[in-house]
Amino acid sequence: MVFYSTIQLLIEEGYIQLENYFLDGTKIEANANRYTFVWKKNVDRYKTNLQTKIQDLLDEIDEVEKEEMNLYQGNDLEELGENRQVSTKQLDETISYLEQRLEKEPENKSLKKAVKKIRSDYLPRLERYEDQQSVFQGRNSFSKTDHDATFMRTKDDHYQNGQLKPCYNLQVGTENQFIVGYSVHQRPGDTKCMSPHLDQLNSNLGKLPKSIIADAGYGSEENYAYLETNARKAYVKFNTFHREQSKKWKNDISKVENWSYDEQKDEFICANNRRLTFQYETTEETETGYEITKRNYKCSDCDGCPLREQCTKSATGRTVSISPKLLAYKQQARDLLWGEEGRKLSIQRSVEIESVFGHLKENRAFRRFLLRGLPKVSVEVGLLSLAHNLIKKAAVCVRQSLDKSMDKTFPLSA
Repeated sequence: MVFYSTIQLLIEEGYIQLENYFLDGTKIEANANRYTFVWKKNVDRYKTNLQTKIQDLLDEIDEVEKEEMNLYQGNDLEELGENRQVSTKQLDETISYLEQRLEKEPENKSLKKAVKKIRSDYLPRLERYEDQQSVFQGRNSFSKTDHDATFMRTKDDHYQNGQLKPCYNLQVGTENQFIVGYSVHQRPGDTKCMSPHLDQLNSNLGKLPKSIIADAGYGSEENYAYLETNARKAYVKFNTFHREQSKKWKNDISKVENWSYDEQKDEFICANNRRLTFQYETTEETETGYEITKRNYKCSDCDGCPLREQCTKSATGRTVSISPKLLAYKQQARDLLWGEEGRKLSIQRSVEIESVFGHLKENRAFRRFLLRGLPKVSVEVGLLSLAHNLIKKAAVCVRQSLDKSMDKTFPLSA
């Protein structure tokens, strides 16, 4: 790819060192109609209602005809609907069978009406719903004019007022305000975009930068584990990082972070010195197959506690579900981010990535894609990123030339 070839040249010339990689995402509107949206929940509901209508119609045929239709390994029409969801193929075969019956019973008005209803209404609708469900691919919506675009909430002004629009989630990583890597995603949230983005970067460059700097949108256990596996420093905030520093948070006795932990007994100690003992362990699996193990604790001594109303509203006592790995990752993130280097990189992050987004959206007027479809959109971003880097390199060269000429014109006195 031309873009990553230029990145290699920038690395060789010393403009990029792959030391600190500043990652962030922004939503760019797709070249699609804003009002032709399809929502997964609606399609699922419509399909379920249609399946019910199909079943009712098949039941009606059985009741009227008073005979068994031995189809599909001995199932009659009624059993076909009860045992499983009817697919378009099964429904089409059912229509063919009913049409054969209709040839033998041309005067059967109820059967003729049922066949016409299924053929002209139910079958096309079922085909449409199945086609739409195949487009979602884990998403909750798509646009009719660009099936790859997902409806996302965008920030339209400085008050962050926005509306749902067909968009793509553009992930960009920078160093020295050069775009080092980019990727286009169909997910609204940034959390699940980090590992695919870095995998793509690693595939194209052959290695990852030493440190990854990102905001709280990326602070999940899975992402921390990914960076640990790849031996990269994670200057990545989590969702409560800034709130933990507030007086309100520190004085909130319901927060597990404000409790003590007895490592030997594996017990948490609440604000009133009552203990939450380990009960059982649960495992959750993310969409990517990553397993999150949680340990569940419960206090059996909440009765009569004067702080109970401030701690829990549960009638059975306070319970907590803790992921030990996530707690450890959060502590590592705190140690890194509150260190001298972490503070410096956190301040630099807003200058690095936000200025690049400012150039793309304001100076280049890139607020809406011109092309449709994920492959073409990715090419469009690549060309724009390439242009940004070339302009940036030219600006750096001009500034360096001016600095040299100024040094010759006004040499420093001894």
